[in-house]
Amino acid sequence: MNMSHTIAPMRTFSSVLSRTPARQCQRFVSTATTTRPTVPRLQAQLHQPVAQRRTYKTVEEAKSKYRSGPFSWKAGLLFVLTGAGLLWYFEHEKQRMQRKRIADATKGVGRPKVGGPFELIDQNGQPVTEKDLKGRYSLVYFGFSHCPDICPEELDKMAAMFEKVEAERPGALKPVFVTCDPARDTPQVLKEYLAEFHPLFIGLTGTYDQIKAMCKAYRVYFSTPSKVEPGQDYLVDHSIYFYLMDPEGDFVEALGRQHSPDQAAKVILDHMKDWQGKWKKD
Repeated sequence: MNMSHTIAPMRTFSSVLSRTPARQCQRFVSTATTTRPTVPRLQAQLHQPVAQRRTYKTVEEAKSKYRSGPFSWKAGLLFVLTGAGLLWYFEHEKQRMQRKRIADATKGVGRPKVGGPFELIDQNGQPVTEKDLKGRYSLVYFGFSHCPDICPEELDKMAAMFEKVEAERPGALKPVFVTCDPARDTPQVLKEYLAEFHPLFIGLTGTYDQIKAMCKAYRVYFSTPSKVEPGQDYLVDHSIYFYLMDPEGDFVEALGRQHSPDQAAKVILDHMKDWQGKWKKD
């Protein structure tokens, strides 16, 4: 048998087998090479910024972040302060609007007006009219010098509230005492009587008809007993209110016995702060 003929086909077949894996590996390598990132792309990926994470020194510190939740104590404090500020503002505006309604209550059409023109004389014998009280607030009280208890108590209270207002708004308020007993309360009597309470009190008196007309204008009730003998002592029944009048001579609010000096002074000062008109200059 000729061995050369047998070996030749085997060599041919082995060469085919040896070449086949090489081509497959080349195809595999070429395919893998096409999907592999190039060097510049790898460098760009390596140089991309990495998100910085906060590190905690201890486990308790890390837990405290989650215990506090999304809000810090500063945010909570700011929330509380903002809420308190808004509450104060709305309460302040509510009180201001209430004072405005009270001040406007007697100025509407069809409502009775408190106050008006008058002609009296003061404790120095000088004529005084409603025009002399304009330009400032005035606090008007009706009483009589022979009153045993109520009038002295109210005049002490009037002096206390006047001092408190005067300390914050000097010269902005005039305290006025109008007698309901002109027969006994002459200018000299008023001068001596009011000096016991405050040196800046203004005392007003006049004839019975003048006093009656002013009391009617201010809606003040007073009554003297009839058939009084000369020299006989008597009491005068009258309203017990302080009438707050604004710089234009309009009635603002009545302050009663339920108001303490501090409360009454605050009411007066609040109305003064709300006033947008003109003030009288000295």
